Amino acid sequence: MSASSAVRVACTGAVLSVLGIAIVHPRALAVGPAQRTIHVTGRGVDRMDGALVHSEQQTPAGLTRISTAVVELEGDLHGRVLYQVTTRIDSARRKLTNTGRQVYSGTIAGSGPVMLYDDSFVFEANLASGSEHGQVHLVRHLGSPAARCELQVSGTGKDAQGNPMFTYEGDCLIASNGVADH
Repeated sequence: MSASSAVRVACTGAVLSVLGIAIVHPRALAVGPAQRTIHVTGRGVDRMDGALVHSEQQTPAGLTRISTAVVELEGDLHGRVLYQVTTRIDSARRKLTNTGRQVYSGTIAGSGPVMLYDDSFVFEANLASGSEHGQVHLVRHLGSPAARCELQVSGTGKDAQGNPMFTYEGDCLIASNGVADH
């Protein structure tokens, strides 16, 4: 590596460190003996009663809303999720779709604290039948221990305040040494 390349790499790393961004090679958690896979299950509550609505716009199909909310998780994942969600309601098809970005902060089956990022989650609800399901891809870790979780989510109804409740199930991969290979 040339000296100028090394300086560019060092400067890029320094800038990303200052911004608080952790870079992990996508395969850093996918290979090697220093990791374990844990099957996880649990439940959660989407605290919509405290959501911050940033914008709401009527569309030809129905409604688009952008908001920020918090989810509380219990079970093998114990912690909170802060998420910014775009909700699209298609009135004619009676369908609600949520997409956006989220960060999980908590533990995985008693692990040390982790922070995991997901920018590709999808939740869908059939407004006619009430069925709700989704996929969560917490695959970018933002600190130690290195981890990633892929989850399936199913709606189970609403609590007394009208907040959506759900169960989750999936697999988490945790680096046993608690440090990601960068």
